[in-house]
Amino acid sequence: MNYTDQFDQEENKMSFLDHLDAFRGHLVRSAIAIVLLAIVSFSAKSIVFDGIILAPKNINFLTYQLFCWLGEKYSLLQGLCVQEIPFVVINIDMTGQFMQHITVSIITGVIVAFPYIIWEFWRFVKPGLKKKEIKAARGMVFYISILFFVGVAFGYFLLAPLSILFLGSYQISDEVLNQITLSSYIGTLTTLVLATGLIFELPVLAYFLAQIGLITAAFLRNSRRIAIIINLILAAIITPSDVGSMVLMAIPLFLLYEVSIKVVARVEKNKVEKLKDIA
Repeated sequence: MNYTDQFDQEENKMSFLDHLDAFRGHLVRSAIAIVLLAIVSFSAKSIVFDGIILAPKNINFLTYQLFCWLGEKYSLLQGLCVQEIPFVVINIDMTGQFMQHITVSIITGVIVAFPYIIWEFWRFVKPGLKKKEIKAARGMVFYISILFFVGVAFGYFLLAPLSILFLGSYQISDEVLNQITLSSYIGTLTTLVLATGLIFELPVLAYFLAQIGLITAAFLRNSRRIAIIINLILAAIITPSDVGSMVLMAIPLFLLYEVSIKVVARVEKNKVEKLKDIA
């Protein structure tokens, strides 16, 4: 191995280390943002827990009020009105409430800081892209953030209340009372919210897979039947053993799949137009 080859290898190695160091910087800044927002969340205990986390277990929650309004307006839907939620949330661990306070604060920090995290990731990836690729990905941080928050809102206002209402009121016998542990309640709520937030990123994933040529619109159209089965399985995994919640989750999954087909078709159309321009 001559000196030139050795120098090139060292240069490449340093280039990789430089990229690694830059990536670490983006991770550190993202972590700082999460920690700062987690501290704010930790300080606003009453707002976060009474106003957000524990709100779906009260009958005056917005979703339950909407159900009652629909029941009053349409006689066939009178059964939707929620009169009571027959369970209480309890804590049985000495450090349970404190640890859940920390956990919820971190999760809140991640959710609120999500656009900034995506922006930091974009700043890391952007220098390695060509001008055409940067132009094609313009507004991606905005779309990723919007889809995530729409998914979070869907999980919080629809999936979580229905799941909590069903599981919290389900009884195998009148002799068995439902006393839900704080960790179980928060775990169910946060899992649904975060899962739906990530699931709603399906069109963005389809966009990038189409850009690198791994999927086509024709493939997605021909795979609809398989996609329906996968969507139902995925909906069953995300939601608890509540058929209503599973169906409610499956519907937006189907819609997101159709949106993904449109997105991929648009990517293919743009590629054809670029080839025509070159020719």
